[in-house]
Amino acid sequence: MYFSAVIMALRQSQHLRLQQKLSPQQIQLMKLIQLPIMALEQRIKEELEINPALEEENENPDTEEDFMNEESSVDDVDTETDKDTIDVDERDNEEITLQNDDISYEDFVDEDEFADYKYQINNNGKDNDLKETPVRELTDFHDLMEEQLGMLDVHDGKYTIGLYLIGCVDDDGYIRRDTHSLVDDLAFTQNIITNDAEVEEMIKILQSLDPPGIAARSLQECLLLQLERNPHKTKEIHYAMDVVRDCMEEFSKKHYDKIAKKIDVSEEDLKDILHEITKLNPKPGSTSGQSSQNIQEVIPDFVITSNDGELELSLTSRNMPDLKVSADYLEMLTRYNKAKDKSSKEAAGFIRNKVENAQWFIEALFQRRQTMLIAMNAIMKQQSEYFLTGDETKLKPMILKDIAEKVGLDISTVSRVANSKYVTTPFGTFPLKFFFSESLSTDSGEEVSSREVKKILSDFIGAEDKRKPLTDDALCTILKEKGYNIARRTIAKYREQLDIPVARMRKEI
Repeated sequence: MYFSAVIMALRQSQHLRLQQKLSPQQIQLMKLIQLPIMALEQRIKEELEINPALEEENENPDTEEDFMNEESSVDDVDTETDKDTIDVDERDNEEITLQNDDISYEDFVDEDEFADYKYQINNNGKDNDLKETPVRELTDFHDLMEEQLGMLDVHDGKYTIGLYLIGCVDDDGYIRRDTHSLVDDLAFTQNIITNDAEVEEMIKILQSLDPPGIAARSLQECLLLQLERNPHKTKEIHYAMDVVRDCMEEFSKKHYDKIAKKIDVSEEDLKDILHEITKLNPKPGSTSGQSSQNIQEVIPDFVITSNDGELELSLTSRNMPDLKVSADYLEMLTRYNKAKDKSSKEAAGFIRNKVENAQWFIEALFQRRQTMLIAMNAIMKQQSEYFLTGDETKLKPMILKDIAEKVGLDISTVSRVANSKYVTTPFGTFPLKFFFSESLSTDSGEEVSSREVKKILSDFIGAEDKRKPLTDDALCTILKEKGYNIARRTIAKYREQLDIPVARMRKEI
């Protein structure tokens, strides 16, 4: 019995499993495809720093053979200029093949001439002047508060407490921690023994600084601080203070009839009072020009232009250097390969590794460019009506699978192309994900994009009577009358995606 059990335990079996393994080069390509243009520029800089066999092409690119004009696996990509241009009416989508051939230098090291296009990539062109990414240098509002605090007559102990409290102000301009916790933190982190009254006094001092409403503990307090500092104490301002102080819940829920009754004013007067409140800044820390965050310009990865009704696609490549494998390293590799001693062979192995990595990186950049162009070209063709007219209702239903099937790529690859990328069109700059949407069926059986339905929703809500805004049920009825069979919950979902509040919160007087 024991022997039989041992035999069963040792019995061998065969299983057939299908596994897909990516080579290091393919993994590198996938990572490069996912990067937007600015991150790609940084990635190229990092590779230049870590791999001495990779270097920038310093010679005038106009006098050299352009790598992008060489025959590639994507015959329909015209890269004669710096902006690899594709005409939507003339190009056909071709499948990209990611090659994973083993690279050997045993043959080329004995040759006097090398195929340069394999070891360099030209990203330059007539519009690719080196340009600095514009970054606005903004003063942090915390620094402004510190400057103002330093000009007040505050003794050292309170000044230290004030500096600590300024550090507790969040990016919206609020101190969101209770006073007792602040007292405890001052004792433990600053070795300052204080009490609730002193901290409250210091907070009041901070609230007297600019911008008005800063260092408030709640939205209600923030609005009150701004109204109290208004130099024009009109009747409307006094009533506005009453509304914020005594009717904040009704104001947040837009129960205007209850507010009018509570403070005893007419509907017309209430309209002027509410106007004073809506002019206030609910986030004083985010006042224009005083944000703690730098503002960076969005750099589009693609550019689509219309030339006499013909769409053309360009891939942005500004600020990216021309790359090549170092001639010095190729020469060293040749020399060390001819040597017979052990140390030379070790050196040759090290150099070969660096040269291979440089070549792989150059080839991956080229493959990235081809993949990006082919995927974006398919998107441009699918949404050509929109790119020619700018009419959102012309957007067609489109999902990642549609593009993947058209160009013969994996869905994950198309997703990487669309992720975090932007395209400049004649009608503005948009994230690529803007053009992807699910499909809906009309009563006539026509497939339409959810983007079209959202546009119709937005138009109806924009034109509604704000005294009696349209409910989701009313919007559902209107769309059904137009032939769109959509459930109320779908209307609510689209409205939320458009960042439009419910009807009650859109009500005005």
